[in-house]
Amino acid sequence: MCLSIPSKVVEARDDGTALVDTMGVKRVVSLELMQEPVKENDWVLIHVGFAIQKLDEESALKSLELFEEILSMEESYEYGAD
Repeated sequence: MCLSIPSKVVEARDDGTALVDTMGVKRVVSLELMQEPVKENDWVLIHVGFAIQKLDEESALKSLELFEEILSMEESYEYGAD
């Protein structure tokens, strides 16, 4: 199964990379697989260090809510909380 995470572009760089914010963590990803230009404040899907697709903010935020829900369920399971 492949998993891609919505991330907000903080800075699009001239070298084909972008600084993105993924759930509060900033990192540099490659834009080499993008078919369209990416600019600051765009939302992109990230998979193994590559931006692979742009998406609208509403879809990105809904996906992030689901990720947060899954992570909280996993924490509850790991620590035995109900």
